[in-house]
Amino acid sequence: MAGQVRVVLVHGSQLSAAQWTRYATLLGPDVDLAVPDLPAHGTRRDEAFTWEHALGVVGEAVEGGVAGVPVVLVGHSLGGYLAMAYAAAHPQRLSGLGLLGSSAVPAGPGAALYRSIASAEQRLGVDRMSRALDRQFAAMLPEELAAVIKEAGYGFDGIPAAWAGVMGNCRPAMLGEVTCPVLLVNGQLDQLRVDVRRYARAAVSARWVRVVTVRHGLHVFPLTHPHETAAALWELVSAARGS
Repeated sequence: MAGQVRVVLVHGSQLSAAQWTRYATLLGPDVDLAVPDLPAHGTRRDEAFTWEHALGVVGEAVEGGVAGVPVVLVGHSLGGYLAMAYAAAHPQRLSGLGLLGSSAVPAGPGAALYRSIASAEQRLGVDRMSRALDRQFAAMLPEELAAVIKEAGYGFDGIPAAWAGVMGNCRPAMLGEVTCPVLLVNGQLDQLRVDVRRYARAAVSARWVRVVTVRHGLHVFPLTHPHETAAALWELVSAARGS
């Protein structure tokens, strides 16, 4: 379809494709939207998480549209690091790359942050973490969206392997050969935005790079600030249409 763009949205750790429930409406009918579940999450909860398997799922979503239609790949948190890794392996394939809440370098002090998050989740256990997330989302989100996320469930089994993959594979230099526009979006109050300038500087081959900060946003800003997030993503969609 003339003017159509395929947009692949990759969810964050613990969540699922349900994270993007409102985005079909927000991005509009001319967007061919794909929202895959990662291994160990959502409909793939019974599949073991490996970095290679997760990248394969992302690749299938990228290639699953109509031939010739430009593709914008967007990921949040874990999904953002996977999107970055896919783009690094296919630096000229995409027409846009959006990294949401994925701007901390997972090495040194950054690695300590990731390890502390994973450790806390494992220490609390599945039941307590599920209840805690249910309460968190019930307090932060519209009732219907919180119910959809709760019904989809949370993926905890893949956390150690997922964040080991992030820490072992992801660095700003991965963006060095990516040629499409690169959008870096972070919540103002998200600790994982700490190295956003390093990622922006690393994208030396990108058609353009833009850094967006969502005011008052936490790490889950794609859920709590969907309109601001979608408005930022529209810049990538518009660029893809003109490519």
